[in-house]
Amino acid sequence: MNEMSDWKRSTHNIWVLFRRELGGYFATPIACVFIVIFLFMMGIFTFYVGALYERNQADLQPFFNFHAWLYLALIPAISMRLWAEERRSGTLELLLTLPITITEAVIGKFLAAWAFTASALALTFPIWITVNYLGEPDNLVVMGGYLGSLLMAGGFLSIGSCVSAMTRNQVIAFVVSVVICFLFIMSGFPLVLDFFRGWAPQALIDVIASFSFFSHFESIKKGVIDFRDLFYFSSLIAFCLYLNVLIVDSRRGG
Repeated sequence: MNEMSDWKRSTHNIWVLFRRELGGYFATPIACVFIVIFLFMMGIFTFYVGALYERNQADLQPFFNFHAWLYLALIPAISMRLWAEERRSGTLELLLTLPITITEAVIGKFLAAWAFTASALALTFPIWITVNYLGEPDNLVVMGGYLGSLLMAGGFLSIGSCVSAMTRNQVIAFVVSVVICFLFIMSGFPLVLDFFRGWAPQALIDVIASFSFFSHFESIKKGVIDFRDLFYFSSLIAFCLYLNVLIVDSRRGG
């Protein structure tokens, strides 16, 4: 009975913080600026760089091909303020004095940022409608691509949130997050793997390649839902949030 009561209390605390954080995004110009830039750049990459019309294929592969690179530039801009701003303004101490655990605070802030990113991604639906108007795409594959993109965005956000908890400077949090996420993207590219092939064992090379966002997102965006890909993104998010909790707790202790 007590466990059920604790679970309800924890869920309530997360929900309250989630609403506060998500409302904070839309209470400032940050939301409009991010969404406008995201939709504009997505349109440029899809229709001009990806040549959606010229391909004469009813799919959204050109749309999904550039998500990782777009997230690399925009997601750290969201995550950099999650904890760095709390520390800079001195509100972190106030937050931690509330009847809420650090774990609940980390989950609530992360879910709010993830929901905000999901809302921006959902606003790309006109591109999906356009493809359905021009042809007959496999909409299950498209849905898989959206799912994979959302999971990848969660991976970016979890890394950025963890980095943001390490510093009170948002610029530093942004730059470090971009660098780490870039390494996660590039780890599966031949340019990186060839560097290790000359001296590293194949087992190590396979491990490095397995960390790549691209390799896991590639199969999902083609409609192949593999448990290993879902486990990768889920475990990455869980691990980074766990580190996030440890870092915030250590800052409180300091």
